[in-house]
Amino acid sequence: DTERELTFSLSSHSPATFTAWCNSHLRKAGTQIENIEEDFRDGLKLMLLLEVISGERLAKPERGKMRVHKISNVNKALDFIASKGVKLVSIGAEEIVDGNAKMTLGMIWTIILRFAIQDISVEETSAKEGLLLWCQRKTAPYKNVNIQNFHISWKDGLGFCALIHRHRPELIDYGKLRKDDPMTNLNTAFDVAEKYLDIPKMLDAEDIVGTARPDEKAIMTYVSSFYHAFSGAQKAETAANRICKVLAVNQENEQLMEDYEKLASDLLEWIRRTIPWLENRLPENTMQAMQQKLEDFRDYRRLHKPPKVQEKCQLEINFNTLQTKLRLSNRPAFMPSEGKMVSDINNAWGNLEGAEKGYEEWLLNEIRRLERLDHLAEKFRQKAAIHEAWTEGKEDMLQKRDYETASLSEIKALLKKHEAFESDLAAHQDRVEQIAAIAQELNELDYYDSPSVNARCQRICDQWDALGALTQKRSEALQRTEKLLETIDQLYLEFAKRAAPFNNWMEGAMEDLQDTFIVHTIEEIQGLSTAHEQFKATLPEADKERQAILGIHNEIAKIVQTYHVNMAGTNPYTTINPQEINAKWDKVRQLVPQRDQALIEEHARQQNNERLRRQFANQANIIGPWIQNKMEEIGRISIEMHGTLEDQLTHLRQYEKSIVNYKPKIDQLEGDHQLIQEALIFDNKHTNYTMEHIRVGWEQLLTTIARTINEIENQILTRDAKGISQDQLNEFRASFNHFDRDRSGTLGAEEFKACLISLGFDIANDAQKRTGIMDAEDFKTCLISMGYNLGENEFSRIMSIVDPNRMGIVTFQAFIDFMSRETADTDTADQVMASFKVLAGDKNYILADELRRELPPDQAEYCIARMAPYTGPDGVPGALDYMSFSTALYGESDL
Repeated sequence: DTERELTFSLSSHSPATFTAWCNSHLRKAGTQIENIEEDFRDGLKLMLLLEVISGERLAKPERGKMRVHKISNVNKALDFIASKGVKLVSIGAEEIVDGNAKMTLGMIWTIILRFAIQDISVEETSAKEGLLLWCQRKTAPYKNVNIQNFHISWKDGLGFCALIHRHRPELIDYGKLRKDDPMTNLNTAFDVAEKYLDIPKMLDAEDIVGTARPDEKAIMTYVSSFYHAFSGAQKAETAANRICKVLAVNQENEQLMEDYEKLASDLLEWIRRTIPWLENRLPENTMQAMQQKLEDFRDYRRLHKPPKVQEKCQLEINFNTLQTKLRLSNRPAFMPSEGKMVSDINNAWGNLEGAEKGYEEWLLNEIRRLERLDHLAEKFRQKAAIHEAWTEGKEDMLQKRDYETASLSEIKALLKKHEAFESDLAAHQDRVEQIAAIAQELNELDYYDSPSVNARCQRICDQWDALGALTQKRSEALQRTEKLLETIDQLYLEFAKRAAPFNNWMEGAMEDLQDTFIVHTIEEIQGLSTAHEQFKATLPEADKERQAILGIHNEIAKIVQTYHVNMAGTNPYTTINPQEINAKWDKVRQLVPQRDQALIEEHARQQNNERLRRQFANQANIIGPWIQNKMEEIGRISIEMHGTLEDQLTHLRQYEKSIVNYKPKIDQLEGDHQLIQEALIFDNKHTNYTMEHIRVGWEQLLTTIARTINEIENQILTRDAKGISQDQLNEFRASFNHFDRDRSGTLGAEEFKACLISLGFDIANDAQKRTGIMDAEDFKTCLISMGYNLGENEFSRIMSIVDPNRMGIVTFQAFIDFMSRETADTDTADQVMASFKVLAGDKNYILADELRRELPPDQAEYCIARMAPYTGPDGVPGALDYMSFSTALYGESDL
């Protein structure tokens, strides 16, 4: 730049401007120049100018008047300029001594560039660009000012006035200036600068206004004087910017902490309210009520739980992002409130899922129990009704004393009739025992209407005991009278003996044909169908028995008609008549096709259930392995190093999109599962996967891909904040993967120690040293030769940084954070303290007005609210302690 600037073309304004600039410095030494070409020819004032602006002593000048003395002085000045890093081209002492105006002005411009402009630095820009950026920043708030260069942007004079007003607002009433009056603006700025800022008038307002493009170097020279005049204010602004940056980071972190606490509290409160509902095991009395509970549970699974799963995942992501930002800003790690750690939330979530699993099992068991109870209760009512109908009037019959006035034939008939009744009574013994057994089972299954069942069963048993006693009593009476009676009608007796068991058989057949059944598999319904077919095969033989019994009755009728026997029209040995037998036979024949239809319908239902089982199993056997494969692929992706972090992030997001696009298949499987539950199907031999397995696997897959993406984002954040190159990241990842032998994505303590050693960390004698990179054998030989052993204290210190929760493992993110902190610098408490001291004017305390003047309003109030009062002996009322505040920003505190 210096070589190029020496070849510039001079304007008519440059000599006057450069002369004024030189005089502004020479008058500090008590001298001035009139003609820049003539007064610098002997080199004496040139050397004096350099001593004033540099603050250094040059070699002793020659005081002689000869040309050789002048050339020697000028060479001493040029050598000093060259010693400051300026390479002079095409200029020598002879040209200056001879009064070459172009070379003399070029040399002066070089001096201005080196000592007035080159050292200007604003936000990583320097020299001309830095000076221009400084002007733009200072004039940004002023209307009608747009500084883009060092020529036409200054023609209206508002730029000079804005610079003065920004730093000394009491010197210029900026509101009264007009853009269309450049002469007034320029003269006002030049006069105020010369009178109050000790900046000489280097430019002429008429020349600037009358020139299409003012001289750039003259403008730069004059503006640089403003910069140096206000350099003290610039230092304060730099200090304020540093404080603003630190406070902005702290405020953002505090907001993230508050957001985490609120989200964690809300999620834990939801879990606290949900677990008691899932742990409620109070059974309902009806199937409808339990079905409603099952529907409520499905709504919870389908509508209420999925958003909470997303909140839990987002909570972990927010926590990891916050910890990364805290580490990057050299802040202490965030410790949530007691009971709100990520591990606490995971434990609470585990309790929720445990209660959820137990609740679903309980619901299904309760439904099975109620179904069984309903079946048993209906069976009890049917058998009790049949028995009660049979026993109706039996007690009155047994209590009759008709045998006392009966004839011999009548007594014999009564005796035979009683024997038939005893046979009938014995035949009903099994039914009574079945009724009692069903009642007992209902009690064991905790049937809600057990009291009424027990009462009815007790009545039947009491009545049965009474019947037994009465039967025994009547039998004894008839036997006492039997010796007096000898006549008996064998045909009636034979009819009674054959009709009674046949009648019982028909009643049993009707009971069996009307009996309800419950099955769960095709095999069970096929077993019922087989038994029914076997029953139907016995009907021809039963019909022959019926015909035989009716033949006995017909023979009795024939004898009565033939011999005119007075039998009072009824069989004295039994109440069963041919009409009743025919009616019951017709009923049996009518019930057979009805039973056929019921079995056919149940067989069709079981076939449909089998179809649902296979339909669910086909999908589950595809989706289950797919989820497992995706989990394994994500694990592989997370430890591979293909491309940049941005490439990996893009790949993972595309991978996440492909996973999310798989969600309709999960929803379809949920629909199939709901159809299975609605059909009350409780087992499936075609697959080992349950819907619960699929749900848990899907939720884990979504959580894993989201967590992996978050880790890559945090690595990018760490890389950008710490300036780590892609090669360094690849080296860190390669070392981490080498020692992550089980590909779990984490390192144990010993694996982490070996990884640090491979990267050149000598963890010995409790002090960390950088020894460079060496292979394992060289490093081992080096350690042995030096007599080092790995220090446990130093390694424990490192482990407390990378594993603050003491879980015994080191994640790759924690490993990257540690390595980045070892290789990069960050803001420190001392730097922030030094910045506050600049704003405070080198005092040990700072005032609220000083903070409000130098900082943005919100950050100024933030500091005032948190700074403790200053208690030192040099304090004044309202003094604030910025030192303790700066220390607290980087230590344990409530900030």
